[in-house]
Amino acid sequence: MNPTVAVVVVAAGSGSRLGYSLPKALVSLAQRSILSRSLDPVFALQREVQLIVVAPQTHFALAEQMVRETAGRASESCTVVIGGRSRQESVAAGLAVLLPSVETVLIHDAARALTPTSQFEAIIDAVESEGVGAIPGLPVSDTIKRTDGFGTAVATVDRSELSAVQTPQGFPRAQLEAAYANPTGDFTDDAALVADAGLRVMIVHGDPLAFKITTPWDLRRAEQLLIAAVGVALPRTGLGVDAHAFASAPAASAAVAAPAPAAGLAAATTSAPATTADELWLAGLCWPGETPLEGHSDGDVVAHAICDALLSASGLGDLGSVFGTSDPRFDGAHGEVFLVETLRLITEAGFRIGNVSVQLVAARPRFAPRRAEAEGVLSGILGARVTVSATTTDGLGFTGRSEGVMAIASALVYPG
Repeated sequence: MNPTVAVVVVAAGSGSRLGYSLPKALVSLAQRSILSRSLDPVFALQREVQLIVVAPQTHFALAEQMVRETAGRASESCTVVIGGRSRQESVAAGLAVLLPSVETVLIHDAARALTPTSQFEAIIDAVESEGVGAIPGLPVSDTIKRTDGFGTAVATVDRSELSAVQTPQGFPRAQLEAAYANPTGDFTDDAALVADAGLRVMIVHGDPLAFKITTPWDLRRAEQLLIAAVGVALPRTGLGVDAHAFASAPAASAAVAAPAPAAGLAAATTSAPATTADELWLAGLCWPGETPLEGHSDGDVVAHAICDALLSASGLGDLGSVFGTSDPRFDGAHGEVFLVETLRLITEAGFRIGNVSVQLVAARPRFAPRRAEAEGVLSGILGARVTVSATTTDGLGFTGRSEGVMAIASALVYPG
């Protein structure tokens, strides 16, 4: 690998104005991080480049993971380094790991995540053809006023002399390194530092898509542009709740065969043994020796709440409206029957499951020893990550009195 061009992506800022606890570049933008999306135009370049990402020290491992996942097989072309206390220090950290073959360096802000590849190409071409620094800029359309610093306008600035500067900013390597070797101050962009060293910087016409994501409004704008431009679909969430009482008295111990599923249900509806009247089924598992739950089916509140959440997120109704509550074909049916059919329905409706989270509220049975087993069964049925946690109500309410159990599920589904 002997690239002549390097792209340094600065992603070490805190982004406090965005309102997230994560550093700005790691915040999600339409299912992927801002950092990940900012790398797309780099990997779309026709030529091979050295990619250097400057990450925040507090979240270095996460940022590095995002870079590797975005790069895939191109990971060998990527270097991730820890940033400094200022943007200028962060860029310097990136310059320190340039390959010997690099002659042209581009500095790009990860916050400008929608910058098109054409803007990178235009800057590279300008630097290589002119031998000077090149930065993208847009004409200023607003009237600009100079103030006295206390809110009073004192003069109108000639906007024909102004340009709103963007990134990537490109420079011949030797000029950029010379400017960084002896900075006279802490500058807000690399062009200012290079110009302060007495070197020429030219302006190339920029692109409106290269706006900087700084505020929640900017983030929402970027999401809407992605949806409109490339059809990125935002996830949908659903909530499901189910509760069943414990059977008031032990029922007959005769085994009851699980009925055939309703027409249209998947053939492999249950791999579990036929349910019996004295068995408790919960989270896809049989709990021998525990009091069963009352219900039209096996009363598996965890499975039922999951189905409700998935159907709700997909806009398909709920468990009662889809399956009915008195259909004899579901008499004693296991939760797996409903999960498999719900998966089929939402898939046919054009959705895929992101993940499901369930909170079980129950004084008994003791769930923790079988949590991993339950999560494995449910995840296997749905083909997506299912997590289940359990809690009690400290003796309060019907669950606290061991009269029944309740489950609350949330589901994330994606269109397409």
